[in-house]
Amino acid sequence: MSENLQHASVMLAAAVQALNIKPEGIYVDATFGRGGHSKAILRCLNQKGRLIALDRDVGAIETAERIKDERFCFVHAPFSRIESVLADFGLSLIDGLLLDLGVSSPQLEEAGRGFSFQKDGHLDMRMDTTQGQSALEWINSASEDELSTVIRELGEERFHKRIARAIVRTRKDVPITRTLQLAELVKATLPVREPHKHPATRTFQAVRMHVNHELEELDKVLEASMRILVPGGRLVVISFHSLEDRRVKKFIASQYKTDRYPERLPVKANQISPSRMRPVGHALFPDRAEIAVNPRARSAVLRVAERTDEPCLAA
Repeated sequence: MSENLQHASVMLAAAVQALNIKPEGIYVDATFGRGGHSKAILRCLNQKGRLIALDRDVGAIETAERIKDERFCFVHAPFSRIESVLADFGLSLIDGLLLDLGVSSPQLEEAGRGFSFQKDGHLDMRMDTTQGQSALEWINSASEDELSTVIRELGEERFHKRIARAIVRTRKDVPITRTLQLAELVKATLPVREPHKHPATRTFQAVRMHVNHELEELDKVLEASMRILVPGGRLVVISFHSLEDRRVKKFIASQYKTDRYPERLPVKANQISPSRMRPVGHALFPDRAEIAVNPRARSAVLRVAERTDEPCLAA
């Protein structure tokens, strides 16, 4: 990992403030990245406080190893495994959980990772390069219907059928193995272009999300948050596109919504769905100053929810 590849944590101050940190509390930064949020959280903890960080990107390991702090532990794991990770430390409850769902700058800048449509590199796109199917493998083996469905659902690309057809037609003659190869294919396929957006943006997003099972991972960690947060514990999520943000917003709303019954109607306790999480404030967005310094922050949305004292059934 090059020291020159810097990553500016998006909405750093707002995210840490939203956690409402108790100096002696236990917190989880489930998307360590290059450690910006983790370092800020550690500054808010006293000697009794504790921070556990997770990330499935092997590039995060080197950065985490440089943090010499007895209050800090790093685990190379996807955040869907958060409960088993906590169990390994003898923990079941925490005071706060932070999720920054964006792709880090180093991941985008390293051409060999295959995330960027602006740099030529091996078409990989895996967050964890030690396991799973790469984008190259999937692009060259998926059916036209599967390609079309993924690009439509995860990329929200209206020309998904054209792109899927072009991929299948191209790979019959030559495998699609490079990022710029795929980007140019998509660019040549689209009949119209969105202003100020690269033609391959939506397709690359869709392929990356599919390869890394990003929405499934998000669903699992959101559900787990209900079981691991103490009453008053905070869930803080930074999303970077509408699919993730809608999912987070819907999850919080589903846990906040309560059933309404007529007054004085006898109702058994197990028939009631109490509010187990309440939203804290409205969605937050980066200000102009942050966007000017860090353009990738422009699409960020931060949502905060707080755990109530209603019990949650174990998984």
